[in-house]
Formats: sequence, C-alpha cells, structure tokens
Amino acid sequence: MEKIKQALDKVRAGARGPDAGAMGRGPLRDGESITYSQTNSARADPRALKQHLVRDGLVNDPATTAYKILRTQVEQRMAAKGWNTLAITSASAGAGKTATAVNLSMAIAREVHRTVLLADLDLRRPSVHRFFGLNPQHGIIDFLLDDLPISDILIHPGIDHLVILSGGQVVANSSEILASPRMVDLVDDLKQRHSSRIVVFDLPPLLSSDDTLAFAPYVDCVLLVVEDGATTKEELAAATELLANANVLGTVLNRSREQQPVYF
Repeated sequence: MEKIKQALDKVRAGARGPDAGAMGRGPLRDGESITYSQTNSARADPRALKQHLVRDGLVNDPATTAYKILRTQVEQRMAAKGWNTLAITSASAGAGKTATAVNLSMAIAREVHRTVLLADLDLRRPSVHRFFGLNPQHGIIDFLLDDLPISDILIHPGIDHLVILSGGQVVANSSEILASPRMVDLVDDLKQRHSSRIVVFDLPPLLSSDDTLAFAPYVDCVLLVVEDGATTKEELAAATELLANANVLGTVLNRSREQQPVYF
C-alpha cells in the first residue's frame, strides 16, 4: 500500500489548482479552473461520442434529462451515506451498463463542484475508451501487474472535470486481479483522497463471470442496469441474489419504452 500512496503523492506534487490527474483535493469552488498537468491528454472524438450515444449535456433532449435525473438521485443517495465510489454492472451482456457508466460520468462532470474518475474494470472486455474514440497505450492492468505509475495511465479526454482510467490489455484471471491487495489498496486510496470526486467503476455483467462479485465488497455501492424487454426475470433474480451482501443503490431500466429510464 505504501508504494501506491507514494505513487499517488508523486502525481499530486506540483499540481496547480485541483488537478484531476493528481487525484484532486478539497471541494471545488464555483468557477474554479482545473489544470490537467499530471495526466495524459487525448481529446475525445466527437464521432465516437455520437456513435455510442454519449450525451455531452449541452443539448436538452429527453435522454440527457434522464441522465441528469439519474445523476441527482445517485448523488443524493450517496451523499446521505458519505459514499464516493460506485460500481455499475448488469445481469447479462448487452444491457447498456457501459453506456450508463459513461453517460452518468458525463452528467456528474458537468457539475461545477464535482469531478469524476471513470475506471474501466471490465478487464475481459474493456470498452470505455471506445466510447470516447481513444486508443490508450496503457491501462490499469499495467499499474496492477507492472507497477506503471498512475500518472502514465490516467487520461483527460478534453472534457472538464472528467478523467478516465482505461482497462488496458485483456486478462484471463481478472477476478483474482480485481480482488488483489494492490487493487484493494488503490480503491481505498481513491476513497480517502477525494472529497469532491465520485469514482465510477464499469464492471462486467454479474452472470458472465465472478469478477463483479469479487470486487463489489470494496466499493461503497452498486448500480444495476437491466434492459427493457431483454433482461429476464430469472436473470434479474439471480443478479439480485448475487448482490445480496452489497449496497445496491438502485436499478436502471435501460432502453425503456418510457420517455425516461426507470430508476428505483
């Protein structure tokens, strides 16, 4: 754990203002600028954002409004418990968990007093970077297995208040890595060092592997994404049973026929 703290302290050193790449510090003040001096900068591709239906918050359409409502509900429930780490998963693949993680992170980043770190922990199928049209050379696997500094992995995609931690190379023993002491220590450091930041972890589907089950105990809460008309009652029941010991914040009904995704 000491090595991780030293690495994070090194990233923080020399930062001007609440540098998102330096893991931040106290609460942001209205209008306060952020200098990303300790992260890699790679501007998100607008074409990729559009292709993956990522809402930038600048257009008032129903989907953008729905994600803002989801953001407010999530933040209120987390604030009431003093939580700042959130895992997002689904029962099965294709339900839209990564799209939810990305759009929720974007909505949080639009707030003047918040920053958000979006971490891709779907280590068997990392895809967060594709939503932004990025092609990172390294990811969290390089930090966990090869001691690559966090500052060499974090990416500022040109969106204020948002930093991305990509997954990196695909690994087979992902559940063991997610439950490793080095990963647990990193999550613990992220929890303690962020008073104004929410850390969002994109995790694999619950029924596809034991990755999420192995990692869930180390985050404050979990948001479950289900797909309207696709996720079965049996899958939802099985996923809920697996999360029996986790703090389930709520459920998002994605691709709903209603005007807004249902959150309860």
